[in-house]
Amino acid sequence: MSADQKRARWFGVLYLITFVTSIPALALYETVLRHPVSYIAGGGHDKPVLFGAFLELLLIVANIGTAVVIVPIMWRRYKELSIGYVTARIVECTFILVGIVAMVSIVTLRNQTAGAAEGTVAYTLAAIKDWTFILGPGWVVGWGNGLILGYMMYRTQLVPRAWTWLGLIGGPLIILSGTIVMFRGGHPSGSLQGLATIPEAAWELFLGVYCTIWGFRRESTILEPDTREEHAAPALPAVATG
Repeated sequence: MSADQKRARWFGVLYLITFVTSIPALALYETVLRHPVSYIAGGGHDKPVLFGAFLELLLIVANIGTAVVIVPIMWRRYKELSIGYVTARIVECTFILVGIVAMVSIVTLRNQTAGAAEGTVAYTLAAIKDWTFILGPGWVVGWGNGLILGYMMYRTQLVPRAWTWLGLIGGPLIILSGTIVMFRGGHPSGSLQGLATIPEAAWELFLGVYCTIWGFRRESTILEPDTREEHAAPALPAVATG
C-alpha cells in the first residue's frame, strides 16, 4: 500500500473517531447543561461529565489528525487552502477546549459548598459551553470541513465528486444557521441548526466510511505513484567485453 493510501485510511479512521467521541460526549453533558444548579447541588455524578471531557480531548486529537494526514497530499497543489484547513481545525479545537474547561469547572463547583453564587457561576459556565458549540462545531466547521475541504476534494477527486457537494452545501448552511442563532441568542440544539447540520454530518460520515474502506480514488492525479515497486526501472542486461 502506497504512503498516500495509508494516509487515506488514517484520514477515514480519524473522521470516524470524531463521531465516536463527539456524540457520546454531548449526551453525557446533557443533564448538566440543562440543569447546572441542581447538578452542583448534588443531583448528579462526576464521572459521566469527566468521561465526556476525556472523549472531547480525544476529539481534539482526532480533529487535528485529520488535518495533519491530508496536508502532505493537498500541499502538492493547494498550499494556501491546506494551511486554511489546518488553521480552521485548530480554531475549532480551541473552542472545544474552552468548552471542556467549562464542564470540568462545573464539576469542581459541585465538589465545593454549593450556594447562590455557585449556582450563578454554574449557569454561566453552561452558557459558555453552549456558545463554544455554536462558534466551533456550529460555525468554524462550515468553513474548514465544509467549504475548504469540500472544495479541495472536489478539485482533486480523491473521493467521488458527487459526494463533495454535501460539504460544499452543508458548509454554508452551518455558517448561515450558526450566524442566525448567534444574533438571536438562541440555543445550539434548536431545530434550525439541527436541520442545517445534517448535510455536513453526512459529509463527514461519508469521508470516514469511504476512506477507511476504500482509501482515495486511484484515478486522482494528485496522488503519487508507489515508485519503489510499480515504477522501478528495469535492470540493464550485462554486456560482455572481450
